[in-house]
Amino acid sequence: MSERSVSKRKQQKRWYTVQAPEQFDREVLGETPADEPDQVLGRTIETTLGELNKDASENNTKLTFKINEVASDSAYTEFVKHELTRDYLRSLVRRGSSKVEAFITVLTTDDYRVQIQPVAVTTKKADASQEKAIRRTMIDLVEETAKDRTFEELVDSVVEGRLSSAIYGEAKEIYPLRRVEIQKTTLEARPEEVAAEEETAVDVDEEDVEVEEA
Repeated sequence: MSERSVSKRKQQKRWYTVQAPEQFDREVLGETPADEPDQVLGRTIETTLGELNKDASENNTKLTFKINEVASDSAYTEFVKHELTRDYLRSLVRRGSSKVEAFITVLTTDDYRVQIQPVAVTTKKADASQEKAIRRTMIDLVEETAKDRTFEELVDSVVEGRLSSAIYGEAKEIYPLRRVEIQKTTLEARPEEVAAEEETAVDVDEEDVEVEEA
């Protein structure tokens, strides 16, 4: 292929302005090129909460968005992941302290399945029973929070620090804590994917019943 034809192909590419979801005020995340609008769908863009809020102190929070709609020259996204940087997480743990983690999968009121990973760091070394009690508190509060919230409301609660603050308030009664954070939040399945999985599960159950009757 000649340099002229390569150059022509580059010129034919269209640039799309990528926007954050409405809950993040449709902030511009950047631009992405493509020959056709369909090629843009599914692409992911990573940024930081600091970049979105124009606050460098929040640069330790990474956010990932996926393009799920294209209209004209705009590419719209959905939230798919929130994650704290490894350097920040390492800075929380001091010698002689305990790090308590939990991995909790929840379903929001609008049927989004989300995995949330809180972490609590104690001021000194906690014993096994105290760590277990702190983990139980984290699990209970995350499940309780998700039970009454939509996906958007749950993400807001995580990103704005309300969920970690609620866990801290409860868990500090068990053992003195240095910090509680939500280290990672991941969108695992959308409502249509959850519904499809449930239908598949029902079909499998019915087949099992038929086999048993035979």
